[in-house]
Amino acid sequence: MTKQRVLQVSPLRPRNAICVVGTEVFLDIHRSIPRGATSFDVHGTSGVRVHIIYNHDLVREPMSEPRWPLDAKIEITITMDFPSETVNDNKVRLVTFFAPSNLSGVSLDTDTNRTGVVESSEADKSKWTWGPDGHGAVLLVNCDRDSHRTQDSHLWLSSFLDLQDMSLMILRTQGPSALFAENKLVLQVPASDADKVRVFHAAGNDSYSQYKPVLGPDKLSYVVDHASRQEITFYVEGLAFPDQDFSGLVFFSVTPAAIPGTGDTPVFTDTVVFRVSPWIMTPNTLQPLEVFVCRDANPNVDFLSAMRALVKKANCKLTVCPQLENRRDRWIQDELEFGYVEAPHKLFPVVFDSPRNRGLQNFPLRRILGPDFGYVTREPPKSQVSGLDSFGNLDVSPPVMVQGKEYPLGRILIGSFFPRSGGRRMAKVIRDFLYAQVVQAPVEVYSDWLNVGHVDEFLTFVPASDRKGFRLLLASPRACYQLFEEKQQQGHGDAAQFTGLAGMAIITIDEILANETLRRSNRYAQNCIDWNRKILKQQLGLSEEDIIDIPQLFVLRDSYADSFFPDLVNLVVLGTHLGIPKPFGPIVDGQCCLEEKVRSLLEPLGLTCTFINDFFSYFELAGDVHCGTNVLRKPFSFQWWNMIP
Repeated sequence: MTKQRVLQVSPLRPRNAICVVGTEVFLDIHRSIPRGATSFDVHGTSGVRVHIIYNHDLVREPMSEPRWPLDAKIEITITMDFPSETVNDNKVRLVTFFAPSNLSGVSLDTDTNRTGVVESSEADKSKWTWGPDGHGAVLLVNCDRDSHRTQDSHLWLSSFLDLQDMSLMILRTQGPSALFAENKLVLQVPASDADKVRVFHAAGNDSYSQYKPVLGPDKLSYVVDHASRQEITFYVEGLAFPDQDFSGLVFFSVTPAAIPGTGDTPVFTDTVVFRVSPWIMTPNTLQPLEVFVCRDANPNVDFLSAMRALVKKANCKLTVCPQLENRRDRWIQDELEFGYVEAPHKLFPVVFDSPRNRGLQNFPLRRILGPDFGYVTREPPKSQVSGLDSFGNLDVSPPVMVQGKEYPLGRILIGSFFPRSGGRRMAKVIRDFLYAQVVQAPVEVYSDWLNVGHVDEFLTFVPASDRKGFRLLLASPRACYQLFEEKQQQGHGDAAQFTGLAGMAIITIDEILANETLRRSNRYAQNCIDWNRKILKQQLGLSEEDIIDIPQLFVLRDSYADSFFPDLVNLVVLGTHLGIPKPFGPIVDGQCCLEEKVRSLLEPLGLTCTFINDFFSYFELAGDVHCGTNVLRKPFSFQWWNMIP
């Protein structure tokens, strides 16, 4: 039997590698314990056996990661069954030292504490947690255009503005330069994450042309040139939003390069994780910043004039998309939805472009995308695109609490078919994207009963100073019939709908109430809205006091409903100013009774109602004020990472 060679050492005495030649033991001593180290581990090649000897009363054996305390009386016994045949054929990487956030004198740091500054943190950098006490760095998808480079080009920097969108990742080293000259460090990204991110590093001076991509879709690792620097800064940009196949988490690690020909495994790895910021929608209750409308050859001059006046009252900006750019497509609400992305160091708006691809198809990409204004889209196969993929079919509630669970950024509302019935539904790629953002957990409601099929035809939200800070407005045939019956009982049955509209046949209150076909249409519409009412109360935590019924009638055409007169809930909210479609209702005592009723419901909330004539320019084309406008709003003050999904 071969005699076993034994060596006993203490981890508190600096050693690095051991080689046994014949019957002699050689120690290669050149590593000191890094400052702040509190624990250690020992590794050896296959021919070396490492035994840890300790007092069980003083030391507890590590249960998961093999990290032994430095301040205990621990001895390491190293044995070999056979002497070495050649120099360096067996080695012990004797001690790998660990500090709470500094691994073997090498630390990969990010803005783990979410303060906007990269600092060393006691938190576990390899885990990302939600909530005000959570930790983990945040990454932005660099989806704006800071220069004239193409939006999808991330292979180089063309402006220092690009760097401002990126998150910092700093490699910090502590120890002799010779140590890092012999042990190169490798920065790595997993193959599964590589197409979601790109990392830049300045190869030379501070010129932006010196910033080169070192990690990303085409490169999984980068050997760091230490060059005696104690801090090396990397800039990280996101390339993809969370989606069905991407949680939003991306990982990076730093580890020593393997020594060629030894088959050694790395003695340490330091890992950090980022979460890509979700795309966040903004509800009507947030402050308006800019209103978008379209100019059309089919004159909407009066509508534009009314919108200019309303926007001026609301003290925000008006942008009119000219006919040359909208190509006779006035439905700007259907084309796009405004939202934003946020990290501790940066926030900017991002436009979500719908796949409807009509006249306004190029407007978001050509006119809205720009410096600090991002762009995202999702495109289903053309054969799968329906009217429900337009973004009039997309809304978001204000912040709500549902059975004790907070939704501080509200919940997205998506119009869909009736459960288990089949029908039209928003495309899966869009729904997948919206669900994957996580922070505004979507609710699907029933909108397929409508001809156009959009949620903005029967619901909206307005701000309020009491209760939850808002009211849900629901279109209500029941409320409209109650109003007309009341006016009939007061002797105004001959007051007529559509009075004063050239070329429109009028219909009196008496005739409306006597029309059984119209009643059947509205019983059906009311049933559909009541079903949605129940869902919205459940999913948004609402009571009846949070809902206001707005009088509205519908008419069925080929089993789908259209509004009978301009849709009073299809309005635009600009702070406390509401732009509401003028309904041209029956005139009672010199006032439109529909307008009077709406004012009585909304003005006590501190809201100002402005009724805008969109009858021929929008209503007769199957839309109203909300369909023809879009509003960029101020983001939430609440930071999304502080919530618990």
